[in-house]
This record gives sequence, structure tokens and C-alpha cells, in this order.
Amino acid sequence: MPWRWIAGGVVVLVILIVGLPRLIRSWGTVSTDDAYVNGHVTIVAPRVGGQVQRVFVDDNNRVRKGDLLVQLDKQPYQVQVDIAQAAVTAAQADLVTAQAEARALEGKMRSLRFNLEHAIEDVGNQIALLRSKVAMLNSRKATLTRAQSDYDRMDKARNTGVLSANEMAQWTEALDVAKAQVEEALQGVYQVRAALGLAPIPEKGDDLTQVPPNLDQTFSSVRQAQASLAQAAAQIGVTDSFNKTPKQMVADFYKRDPEGDVDRIYNQLLKDAPAVKQAESKVFQVQRNLDQAKLNLSYTDVVAEIDGVVTRREVNPGNNVSAGQGLMAVRSLTEIWVDANFKETQLAKLRIGQPAELDVDMYGSRQRFKGRISGFTMGTGSTLALLPAQNATGNFVKVVQRLPVRIELVDYDPDKTTLFTGLSVTATVLANEKAEGPDAGKILQPYLPAAPRATTTTTTTTTAPTTAASEPVVGQRP
Repeated sequence: MPWRWIAGGVVVLVILIVGLPRLIRSWGTVSTDDAYVNGHVTIVAPRVGGQVQRVFVDDNNRVRKGDLLVQLDKQPYQVQVDIAQAAVTAAQADLVTAQAEARALEGKMRSLRFNLEHAIEDVGNQIALLRSKVAMLNSRKATLTRAQSDYDRMDKARNTGVLSANEMAQWTEALDVAKAQVEEALQGVYQVRAALGLAPIPEKGDDLTQVPPNLDQTFSSVRQAQASLAQAAAQIGVTDSFNKTPKQMVADFYKRDPEGDVDRIYNQLLKDAPAVKQAESKVFQVQRNLDQAKLNLSYTDVVAEIDGVVTRREVNPGNNVSAGQGLMAVRSLTEIWVDANFKETQLAKLRIGQPAELDVDMYGSRQRFKGRISGFTMGTGSTLALLPAQNATGNFVKVVQRLPVRIELVDYDPDKTTLFTGLSVTATVLANEKAEGPDAGKILQPYLPAAPRATTTTTTTTTAPTTAASEPVVGQRP
């Protein structure tokens, strides 16, 4: 009898020693065996179509980011590069021609500007000549008046017999010459006025030297020179209203530069000339076509986007593939985690940052992995399923739901203890221990930082990374 008591006491003691810690531990942990290893997968797809020349990898080969996986036939894309390069050369030649033509227009504009100034100066010269002619006319009129006075005096003297007939003829001749000179000077004045576009005889008896104050801006030759200059300027991109006076046009031209530097003005006009801009746009366009052709040529080398292991190879040399067609997959060895589907009755104590112990069936008790909760899926497995349950039919049976919880691996080294996607895991969260790390103690992650503005960049990436395995149907293994 005592031995039975002793044996029973030993058994009870063993149970207490072994079971009590586990019982105490169970009060502070939340565990589930509905968990598995998950990870990112990148689907390798070409960005251009073509015939496969070489395949450098096979299933289960380990690759690094940038390793060449598949090579397409380059010849068709090299031809496109050569065609685009020829177009660039032609466009650059057209640009040089446009710049030369613009330079010729610049010279023409300079010449026509001088013509305009000369036309304005010529009007001024004609006005000065008119005044000179009028002054000569006045001088001739004064000479005529004196000649007339002398003639009248001599004519009286002739009646008294003092002068001979020959002497009187001389005075008559002098009077006639003075009259002819006055008429000649008057016709000269009329000629200059007519050349200035004025009436030979002013209206209302105005002074013969009277001319409009803006005649040098409205005269026909000035307007003609202005129109020629405006026509040439329009070809280089300078447009002015014909309502402007020549002086206004020239003044506005000088305002194009703060210091009125003519050479700087013309240099800027050459850069902004429509023909030059059009040629530059053409060069830019064909250059971008060349860049695209070179980019497409580079895309014939399909490389790995991530470090990982090749799976699901579905391409062989000689295959014709199209852009975006999946050729193989590369599964990451480092970007993996555990999806643990906890019951809704287990979620009350779970928070981001809580530590977790992960027992993988593959390794059994030989290896225990460490992890931490990084987030909760916003929906239970039934709501995220392909065909979610409809409980409004009247046949509702309450079933405990499961919510996927993502657990990150801590200090995981794939070279020492490799985890494969889909392996069964028993996840135990130490709910009583302090949550640590980013967003510790929260249920929802914070908003992501504002994304930077999109920028135009050139890349030679030739794979199409996806996260097809990062969000599988909840409750099912990939």
C-alpha cells in the first residue's frame, strides 16, 4: 500500500513538473496549427515579343538579381535601331539646314531694317530739299522783284529818250530771265512736293514747306520698307501689327532685350524661330524613337528581378513568345512570412509587434523559428474567398471564423534553415510579452508616407514582378 501511494505521488509530481509550466504557458499564449509559409513570387515575362534563342536556367536553379535567364532573337530589334539611327541623322541634318535658313533670314532682316531706316532718312532728306527749294524760290522771287523794279524805272527813262533801244532790250531780257528762274524754282518745289506725295499747290494758301508732322512714318516708301521687314520677320517668328509706325516697330524690337543688345536679340530669335523649333522637335521625336528601339533591343535579354529560385519554367529555345507572357517564376528565399489563420475567439489579445514561436513540420522539434506579428488581414477567410458565403438565406449556421494574421520571420537565414512556400507551421504568439518593433501594440498599420511624384525614368528591367503568392485565398495553401 505505501508503495502505491509513493508511485502515485511520483506520477502526480511528474505531471505537475511537466504539465504545470505548459498550463501556465497556455494562459499567456495563442496558438494555431492552421498556418503555412508564404512568400513573394515574381513572374518572369518579356517586355517584347520574339523567338527564344537561349534559355540559361532550369527549375530549382538559384539565381541572383540581374542574372540572364532567357535571350530572344536580337536581329529584328537591331534593324529597328539602325532605322531609328538613320532617322536621327536625317533630322539632325534638317535642323542644321533650318538653322542656316534662319541665319539667312537674320541677315535679310538686318538688311531690311537698314532699308527702313534709309527710307525714313530719305523722307527727311526730301523734306530738307523742299525747304531748300522753297528758299531758292523765295530768292528768285526777290531777284524777280528787283528786275521788275529796274525794268519799270528804265522803261520811264526810255520815254524821256535817255536810253537807247539796245539798253532797254537788255533790261527786258533780265526781267524775262528772272521770271524764268522763278518759274524754274517753283516747278522744282512742285516736283519735290509731288515726290513726297503732297499736292503741288497747298490748299488754302498754306506755306509750300508745310508737310504732315509724321510724313516720315506714313510715306509710301517707308511703309513699303516696313512691310518687307515685317514679312521677313514673320518667317523668323516675329509678328507685329501693321498699325504700328516704323518707329514703334523698331522700338518694340529693341525692347526684346533689357539692354537693347541687337546681337542677343537676333540670337534669341534664331533659337525661337518656328522652322528651327520644328526641326528640333523632329530631332527630339526621332531621338526618342531611337531610345525606344534601343530599349526594346535591351529587353531581348530577360533577367531576374530578385534573388531566388526558379520554378515553373515554361519556355524552350525556338518558342515564339509575346510581351507579358509568363516564362517562369522566381520565388524569393528571403521575402517570406507565415500566414496564421487564428480563430476569431483568439484575436482579442493579439497585437502588432507581439513575438511568436514557429514550429515547422519539416524540421519538427529540431528547429524553432522566431517571428513577430506584422499585420492583420482586413477580412476573414470566408469573406475573401472566391465564392463568399451568403448567410441571408435563412439557413444560417454559425461557424467560428478565422482571420489571417501575418507573422514576419526574425533572424531568418535561408542558407542554414531553408523554408519552402506552403510548409505547415504551428504558430504560437506570446501574447503576454511586450510588443516591439514598428507599430507595436496596434491592430491597424498607419497610413503609408505620401508617395513621391511620378518621374520619367529609363529602365532596362525585363521581368514583370508580381506578388501572386502574397495574397492567396485565405485558409488555403498556395
